[in-house]
Amino acid sequence: MSRRRKQSRSSLVAGGVLTLLVGVPLVLAAVDAPTGFDNLTNGFENQTNFDLDRAQFDTVEQIADGLGPVYNAQACRECHQNPVSGSETQVNELRAGQVDSAGNFTPHPGGTLINDRAIDAAIQEHIFDSDNVRTFRTSLNVLGDGFVEALPDSEFTRVQNAQPVGMKGTIVRVPVLEATPGTATLRIARFGWKNQHASLLSFSADAYLNEMGITNPLFPTENTSNGNSVAAFDHVPDPEDAATSAHPFGPDVEAFTRFLRSTKAPPRAPSTSSDTGEVVFDNIGCVNCHTDSITTAPEGTSFNGGTFIVTAPLASKTIHPYGDFMLHDIKTGDGIPQAQASGALIRTAPLWGLRTRTRLMHDGQSLTIQDAILRHAGQAAPTVTAFKGLNDTDRKALLDFLNSL
Repeated sequence: MSRRRKQSRSSLVAGGVLTLLVGVPLVLAAVDAPTGFDNLTNGFENQTNFDLDRAQFDTVEQIADGLGPVYNAQACRECHQNPVSGSETQVNELRAGQVDSAGNFTPHPGGTLINDRAIDAAIQEHIFDSDNVRTFRTSLNVLGDGFVEALPDSEFTRVQNAQPVGMKGTIVRVPVLEATPGTATLRIARFGWKNQHASLLSFSADAYLNEMGITNPLFPTENTSNGNSVAAFDHVPDPEDAATSAHPFGPDVEAFTRFLRSTKAPPRAPSTSSDTGEVVFDNIGCVNCHTDSITTAPEGTSFNGGTFIVTAPLASKTIHPYGDFMLHDIKTGDGIPQAQASGALIRTAPLWGLRTRTRLMHDGQSLTIQDAILRHAGQAAPTVTAFKGLNDTDRKALLDFLNSL
């Protein structure tokens, strides 16, 4: 089955085809979302504004801007830059805690995130010997995430309903932080390794604090250093990315959010055997969790408590993420409970952009695609068994396909 036929089939499932039959209503087809590693806008904002927001995404923060006092990076692009701003990199973050003999988890003092940097050596964070749960998490690709944010709940439930009983993803709903206080707006989560967030503004504000130490209206309180206050080292009033009348969630956070919503999805590379390999990918069950095609909501749809309206560039677009954006237990969980996810659950890694990555799986500990496949177990066990049974020709075709993503 060719990729073109697969896209057509997926659009039919999503109910977005153009019908020319007499007496049948005309429905405009969903079209593929634009792709490219080219630093060009997807149309959500014009190129001039996109370039300005990308420049803010790339900006190196200084201590005078509120950097730290504990932090991981000085710019968003440090963790999202290969081959263009918004892509993934080899940068990992470190998390830790401890679990007792009864299975109860306690975070490292101050939280599971261990910041790798500090503006003063006196407040450098470290893993404790008592932290018997320790893990890395790789940086995530954020290209195309505007289309992911524009996915309606119905697409998640459609995909989940089609998954085999033993492979069904776990859907969780989390608060949308920018929604009007008191409205209790919940939405299906889709961002972060533990599906911590459902909106890109919530995700951006979280990262600004936890990765760069920049407080903002949604995250106004500085992190600690191993549970100890860093107030003596913090000389910029909080929130550091302060609200204005034009930017109630902070001008930087809002710039990051516009940039993410305006990025194209990662493109495919040409491959002579990728279509054959995709058939193998489907036949052994990879597609059950690494979903090939999902379609965004129609133009004008309101999400995130009314703070995000799906405009034409994001509307009725079919994306090919090769991921379902749900949580699964494939026995590689990092042991860290977070938001609504248990320690055993990890979000399916979308495979778009896979060929740009040198470190695979949530912890970056798999260095080849075959190594990553063979680490899968639990809900993915039947697929791994099928992979092991492939002949050399089908295995090569499958790996060629994956290397084209």
